[in-house]
Amino acid sequence: MSSRKQSIFPKHLKILEHMGENIKLARKRRKLTATQVAERADIVRTTLYQIEKGNPSVAIGAYFNVLRVLGLQDDFLKLAADDELGRKLQDLELLK
Repeated sequence: MSSRKQSIFPKHLKILEHMGENIKLARKRRKLTATQVAERADIVRTTLYQIEKGNPSVAIGAYFNVLRVLGLQDDFLKLAADDELGRKLQDLELLK
């Protein structure tokens, strides 16, 4: 199976970069070194660096493990939780 590089628009890359910065700030607030977090998340230090930069090519599992180490794993449940557009589309279907 070949892997394809994900194409992400620059404006959406900014969202990932912002998330990476939030992860970095959370690590620093907890006074954890990058090495400590990487070891606890079972990833290499360079992968953590890429996560903190918001690199879209890093596996979502690595992002999850870093959030778990920081005690923020429940934030994953917030992803796509408020699907306002989807609910509106569903409601329109019900009205037919």
